[in-house]
Amino acid sequence: MIRSFKFAFQGLKKLFLNENNAKFHFLAAILVIIAGLFFKVSANEWIFLIFAIGLVFGSEAFNTAVEKLCDKISPQKDPVIGQIKDLSAAGVLIFAIAAVIIGLIIFLPKILESL
Repeated sequence: MIRSFKFAFQGLKKLFLNENNAKFHFLAAILVIIAGLFFKVSANEWIFLIFAIGLVFGSEAFNTAVEKLCDKISPQKDPVIGQIKDLSAAGVLIFAIAAVIIGLIIFLPKILESL
């Protein structure tokens, strides 16, 4: 079991060091955490924010795995592989849009109130 955690942490390291989208999501997550601390979000709001961040990171990891597997299986252009990769990327986009909406629901009233 400990080896499994070791492999998982290696995967996290590869994700954040090698994937530009994961780096962008990481920066966005840091900004959300800073905003959460600044605006003193409630425990329930933290739950939603952490869940949204986790879903985006998780979907990005799965998307990266699918893309790498597809590239290994079919290094040449293949329309079906292209559709698979597009669908996988769409999954990340869906979670990212949901995360932005959650962020707007939580932070927009706080931002407007502070103005």
